[in-house]
Amino acid sequence: MARQLREGHEVHLLTLTRGGATKERHRLGLTVEEMGAVRLREMEKVREALGLTGMEVLDFTDSGLKHEDPLELEAAVEQAVVRLEPQVLVTYPVHGISGFHDHLVSHAVVKRVWCALHRYGKGPTPDRLAFFTFPESADLESGPHRLQASPDPEIDCRLPLDEVDLSAGRRALECYETYRDVIEAARPLERMGPEACFEIFRESHSPPLADLTHGL
Repeated sequence: MARQLREGHEVHLLTLTRGGATKERHRLGLTVEEMGAVRLREMEKVREALGLTGMEVLDFTDSGLKHEDPLELEAAVEQAVVRLEPQVLVTYPVHGISGFHDHLVSHAVVKRVWCALHRYGKGPTPDRLAFFTFPESADLESGPHRLQASPDPEIDCRLPLDEVDLSAGRRALECYETYRDVIEAARPLERMGPEACFEIFRESHSPPLADLTHGL
């Protein structure tokens, strides 16, 4: 996100939940609602740290998207996409990286919205649907979290990151004060390496693109 902003693109962030059901709430002695309010404040700090163009945080059931009406989830995502008219839509890959059910549901919902907009022509449609992922070369075996990578042949974009981008990422991660121990153990930026990798839906690029907007 920092890289896209630095290059002059608008970047809008949409999250479906406030994240209040995290296990970290037990350590802090907070209810789901209280933890959701804390994490919302942290996300606002992330928005400021990165200088995001816009951010919308919905309040669907955290850790319970699989129990939500998928049509309601799709309607919420579609409404945001139609309003913002993004060129590129980015979400989780099919494996969700973490395997977390909310991430898997998010992948399916966003992909269905993208396909429906293209099929039925309800309005301006994103030109590209990308899935942020980790490459096979990433160090995913170490650390407390079991993460998944995408096969190298399925990675269609390898976006180079420089120290300016990585520093912005570190500043953003520091905003998650309640997750500091988790972040230090997971080392997301270190495991990602010097580039951000993406699969691109219904496109195949070899060699991979070096820019998510290339050719648009």
